[in-house]
Amino acid sequence: MLNKNDLENMILKINNKGYKAYKDIQQSYIFEDFELYIDYVQADPFAPPSRIRVRINMNEANFPEYLYRGSRQVALEDYIARSIRNYIIKNFKNTKGTGNSNVLFIDAGHQEVLKRTAVKITNQYIEARLSVGLPAAGRKVLAHDAIKIFLKQLPSLVQNCLFFDKYKEEVLQDCVYLYEDQELIRQKLKELGLIAFLANNSVLPRKSGISNKPLEMSKAIKFESPETLRVEIETKHHGVLTGMGLPQGITLIVGGGYHGKSTLLKALERGIYNHIKGDGREWVITNDSAIKIRAEDNRFIQKVNITPFIDNLPFNQDTTAFTTLNASGSTSQAANIMEALEIGSNLLLLDEDTSATNFMIRDARMQMLVEKEKEPITPFIDRVKELYQSSGVSCVLVIGGAGDYLDVCDRVIMMDHYKPIDVTEQSHYIANQIKSRRKQELISSIMYSPPRIIAKESFENAKGKRTKISAKGLDNIVINRMNIDLSSVEQLVDYSQTRAIAQCIIKIMELADNNVTLKHIVDDIYENISDNLDYLSSFNKEEHPGDLALPRKYEIAAAINRMEMLKIIHNPVT
Repeated sequence: MLNKNDLENMILKINNKGYKAYKDIQQSYIFEDFELYIDYVQADPFAPPSRIRVRINMNEANFPEYLYRGSRQVALEDYIARSIRNYIIKNFKNTKGTGNSNVLFIDAGHQEVLKRTAVKITNQYIEARLSVGLPAAGRKVLAHDAIKIFLKQLPSLVQNCLFFDKYKEEVLQDCVYLYEDQELIRQKLKELGLIAFLANNSVLPRKSGISNKPLEMSKAIKFESPETLRVEIETKHHGVLTGMGLPQGITLIVGGGYHGKSTLLKALERGIYNHIKGDGREWVITNDSAIKIRAEDNRFIQKVNITPFIDNLPFNQDTTAFTTLNASGSTSQAANIMEALEIGSNLLLLDEDTSATNFMIRDARMQMLVEKEKEPITPFIDRVKELYQSSGVSCVLVIGGAGDYLDVCDRVIMMDHYKPIDVTEQSHYIANQIKSRRKQELISSIMYSPPRIIAKESFENAKGKRTKISAKGLDNIVINRMNIDLSSVEQLVDYSQTRAIAQCIIKIMELADNNVTLKHIVDDIYENISDNLDYLSSFNKEEHPGDLALPRKYEIAAAINRMEMLKIIHNPVT
């Protein structure tokens, strides 16, 4: 392995040469207290930055093993990645140059704490994976700027961010203990018969509609559980926490406009993830299979059984294996539910505002005007109770206008100036006093479709040539020229999750063989990446996997289901 003097000499030799001369430095180097791996060198200053890793022997970094034992590893790696990002922002000012010159970057998180590939900790070493824009003037090498990055900035970053003695132990303890207790509560939900827990004094409102940061504490109304739903949960490091335990079953969230209904639902949506200290939602913990369901006009659907909700379409269109390039609001919402159940969700979250009205309910007047024989939709109101009673699928619904849902719910929470009030008894009294004249429209019980199998031919058009799969922001994945629109998959929170899903699709291309179900493939991939996210990328490729974050299996499946090249078969080849 070469040393830092070799690196300096190699960079000086290519000064003012064409940018591709940087390829010469794509090697490994030993410094005094760390190893540097230049894994990939960009071909052009405007191209995505080069990829590097810095690694320190754990005997020298000296992080105590208890700080990264078990689930704590995710929290410690996340905290160190954030520390590196903050150090770069504070200490390294980008000098002028062409394109991405002099950019030093690490993929650190935001409000959520996700398993990432940016920092890797083992018993043997700690490693940070960074991106660097190699300096250029036009398309010529700026050697002295490059030497500054590799021989001054990087050693400074290593010394200040990758050694235990640079941190306060109690701060690291707070970080890993918080994460561990968040995981503990999530594990306890099922045994307590709960789908979610929201601790008293949580801050649910966000700074703005486009910000995930908390509203200023001086303006925020802190969450306080109704007495009837108050529970206590004992944690390992934070004592007994008191808050609202949301029981399994069917829960309505009601209230006037702008009183916090959707804010509460959004907190439950994001409660599938753990949050950093100070976010306000640290102790908002939701069943990790929760899926936000909405209408999604014009989405692609491939052979999904939507018969439990939609049947007898005109022209005898098959709804047992429904396929369309441009679904309506109702057919898309039906497909979204059936796909969620297929992958194993047992908690659905719905907001009346983002649902198709005709999918949610048909009131008594409309039932009288349009006879059931002429209406192919069985509204959700007539299935929601059955979903829970027969399949154990709970549901939380934000309802502002459809009072008939009072007949089918187990409990009702009213949001009044951002304060939750249990109005279940009052709601049931009203439902008994003012009878709904609508008739239940169930024709038969829910029948689930046979397992859907990804046909090998789904990827024929992508094979035989170099397949290009890339994530474009949070909401889009591009396969060659085909776009997968994830803008309605609302529980994706990080660009790096979308990048990971793009890499998952590459793996799916390899696994699809006309015999394996979609669910089995997704479960298999998720099992691999939840254990080791590096599974999605190989150092033999031209880059390290330093910009990936763990998605849930539900979002992986959602991307596959929206892939227009997807072809599904129902019976495995024997």
